[in-house]
Amino acid sequence: MDDAPTPSAPPLRIRPATPTDAPVIAAVHQASRRAAMPYLPPQRHTDAEVTRWIREIVLPQCHTLVAARGPELLGYAAVQGDLLDHLYLRPDVRRTGIGSLLLAAAQRLSPGGLTLHVFQLNTDARAFYAHHGFTVVATGDGSDTMENLPDLTLRWTPAPPSPPGSP
Repeated sequence: MDDAPTPSAPPLRIRPATPTDAPVIAAVHQASRRAAMPYLPPQRHTDAEVTRWIREIVLPQCHTLVAARGPELLGYAAVQGDLLDHLYLRPDVRRTGIGSLLLAAAQRLSPGGLTLHVFQLNTDARAFYAHHGFTVVATGDGSDTMENLPDLTLRWTPAPPSPPGSP
């Protein structure tokens, strides 16, 4: 019997994404969508096309953060101005607090508030964002989405700071 201590896992870090992260971010994006949104139409883009989109569009246009444990990427968030454009996690790390950490980092990038779009059918995401103070500000019939599915626009606005001397 080996009584040696089990090495602890490396700490979770939220860090800026790099172009070399693109293939793993693309894999997380696709796996998360398949697991969390089985109602989506079949993927029309190849892995290489999704990777290219991440590397050439998402990374240059968004402030993209990844949640990493050592060399392993567990999720990512992409913020463009005050729009949380993407927040996706590997399916095996959902409901572990990583999404909340990524969201908090995204909120720090846009301290005046964040807007996002979510499919109406995505009840898990809707509950997650409601838990974090997002409210519905608009509804869509799906005509503006590539998937043609009804969506919601959600908004988080931080609470105003307390006046000096208030309890």
